[in-house]
Amino acid sequence: MTDSTSQLDQIRSGYAFEGPALDFGAAVVDGTAHPDVPVRIPLAVMNRHGLVAGATGTGKTKTLQLMAEQLSTGGVPVFLADIKGDLSGLASPGVSNDRLASRATDVGQTWEATGFPTQLLTLGGLGKGTPIRSTITSFGPTLLSKVLGLNDTQESSLGLIFHYADTKGLLLDDLKDLREVITHLTSDEGKAELKTIGGLSKATAGVILRELVTFENQGAAAFFGMPEFDTADLLQVGTDGRGVISCLELPAVQDRPALFSTFLMWLLADLFHDLPEVGDVDKPKLVFFFDEAHLLFDDASDAFLDAIEQTVRLIRSKGVGVFFVTQSPKDVPAGVLGQLGNRVQHALRAFTPDDAKALKAAVSTYPRSGYDLQALLTQLGTGEAVVTVLSETGAPTPVAWTRMRAPQSLMAPTPDAELDRLVAASPLTARYAAAQDRESAYEKLKAAQQASEPAPSPAPASAPAEKPQKPEKPQKPEKDDPGLVEQVVQSSAFRSMLRSAGTQIGREITRSLFGTARRRR
Repeated sequence: MTDSTSQLDQIRSGYAFEGPALDFGAAVVDGTAHPDVPVRIPLAVMNRHGLVAGATGTGKTKTLQLMAEQLSTGGVPVFLADIKGDLSGLASPGVSNDRLASRATDVGQTWEATGFPTQLLTLGGLGKGTPIRSTITSFGPTLLSKVLGLNDTQESSLGLIFHYADTKGLLLDDLKDLREVITHLTSDEGKAELKTIGGLSKATAGVILRELVTFENQGAAAFFGMPEFDTADLLQVGTDGRGVISCLELPAVQDRPALFSTFLMWLLADLFHDLPEVGDVDKPKLVFFFDEAHLLFDDASDAFLDAIEQTVRLIRSKGVGVFFVTQSPKDVPAGVLGQLGNRVQHALRAFTPDDAKALKAAVSTYPRSGYDLQALLTQLGTGEAVVTVLSETGAPTPVAWTRMRAPQSLMAPTPDAELDRLVAASPLTARYAAAQDRESAYEKLKAAQQASEPAPSPAPASAPAEKPQKPEKPQKPEKDDPGLVEQVVQSSAFRSMLRSAGTQIGREITRSLFGTARRRR
């Protein structure tokens, strides 16, 4: 190890930023924290993306909490997913104790119990929070294929089904809408239209339908529908100038990791579509923490990974910073990892040959330093991390062993009574709490099916007792006695279908890299 004094001087000068910055903690050399050598990250580079990694129990969640608090204080909105249910404590002031006081003194922190403006969200209303939903139309075929576990052929076939629905003006609000479209295409009535969709076989459509029914039976219907969540609601700043922290509560859906990780990607893709280009900014419009990131990349196709990489690369210019949170850097594909200029690495374990390989790979991604990183990363204590970030000029800062500051909010879940009050007081609750079911594909196809069914034949009249009279010459029906076809044409269901077709056929929804629909706000 190099001389400790020169190493501290190097870290001190490397983290001496002029503009506003977030404080991680104090630099550590030879096991001793130095409060006079703070380790920080400029607020202006938070949209250059980052990685928070480390084994279970090493302090990643508290690092998220610490960063969210300071971003909020700096007027930056934050989105984070709460997998374990303990980040709701951001809304409540923390509680001091001897251990916390010792940590604050050790790193030179003036600790003050503080709660932060927080809005609680849940997927489809499962848990405490305002329910957020997406329509199937907006979610798109690529992300839905990832959730359903479809192969490449089935994914492309699902894309054709979406194409058909788009061009026919069939809105796919929820799972029953998509199920009805597929049922229609595989029925005797729809087989002619199925033939017009190149590359889609009835057998493949049937497989997709079965997967969809299974998915729906698992309770996934709650996550899709109306009203659809507007991601602009994640960009709120309170009246006191602090950024609002949007906390997506996920404990109720921990057993569906593919669903919630893909749903997070939908939120990010939707932001990408809606936000304008802003270039370099003094502070981000939003910092998005993508927890359990490995779930998004597991079993993902090359095309899917390419779409993630391109979204992450381009969303920086929209003023959004993305921090992936996972156990090891190897969980993140190289193309994405290369874009994460800010790194907070908690302890890694090396209990198996695979662990040792992952450790070696992690060390290779850091700049040279005065630390023996391979040894240090296995010896870090809870609440310690190896940090390197981008400076205000975009250059990497020196690697710094850092003892992290303590969060000022509650490091435990906020009590249920307070959570209920937060949810009831949120303006989002009035907008999104009640599910809606508008006229979409299901209703339109059912109405068209009923309109096309022939009217029941009248019952035969009983034979008259007297001699039958000579039949009169048939007369044309009067205008106030319409025939069957005219009745159908004049029906409200048929006119509604025509209006929808007239306004939407030939104007297919524009879709993104992920096949998500672009909507006008």
